[in-house]
Amino acid sequence: MTGGGDDSRADREAAAAPGALAPGDPWRALRAATSARVGLGRRGDAAPIGAVLDFQLAHAKARDAVHLPLDLDALQADLSPVEALRLESEAPDRTTYLRRPDLGRRLAEGSRAALAQAGQGFDIAFVIADGLSATAVQRHAAPLLKAALARLQGFSVAPLVIGSQARVAFGDDVGEALGARLAVVLIGERPGLSVAESLGVYLTFDPRRGRRDHERNCISNVHGLGGLSYAQAADKLAWLARQALARGLTGVGLKDDAPQAELGPTQETPRLE
Repeated sequence: MTGGGDDSRADREAAAAPGALAPGDPWRALRAATSARVGLGRRGDAAPIGAVLDFQLAHAKARDAVHLPLDLDALQADLSPVEALRLESEAPDRTTYLRRPDLGRRLAEGSRAALAQAGQGFDIAFVIADGLSATAVQRHAAPLLKAALARLQGFSVAPLVIGSQARVAFGDDVGEALGARLAVVLIGERPGLSVAESLGVYLTFDPRRGRRDHERNCISNVHGLGGLSYAQAADKLAWLARQALARGLTGVGLKDDAPQAELGPTQETPRLE
């Protein structure tokens, strides 16, 4: 049907496009500064079809990030020449992992026995855990780890561990078993509807079972869609690791107040017009 004051087809498609910046749009400046869904508009009593489809795609990506398994062979190939031990938590499968967070925090006994052959007494133990976004780990863990290792030369580093069905506290068990002074866990963060592949980093001094969240430092939002770059995250990680080992603590007592010169340049923040 045509006429009756309806928009032309071209106008409707342009207005329905996710994030469209139509001339005179009062939300234009805000959209340029955030990935949040703001000022989507409407068509009748519903959202524009483009915004609806964009939301559904983001939701599907978030679900996939949670449920898709980590490709361990591909990850180890990306990590080469760094070798890694593949270990498991007490969660036997993904469904159990999602329903029983406590099991994902503990090292399975079979894996604990395998870890006993890795040696003892390291400065730092790195753990890569699938967490709630295997997609984030698959894409970002290897380059971030390599960047961090290049900045932490001179410290004794335990054999790398890749944990399946693992949560943050899984690193406490691993670090304790290795006798490490500091555990550093690279983990897939809970996906959102703007980014489904964000990687987080958690540092815990004197790792052992029972550590609490306030005893950790966190670097979040490592990804290629406007978050921290690998270089920025690695700079922060290295600075926090050195401070943790020098001061003998992590958590609320260790503030991320490194001089900007030590962390390198930050990414440019969009300006409001």
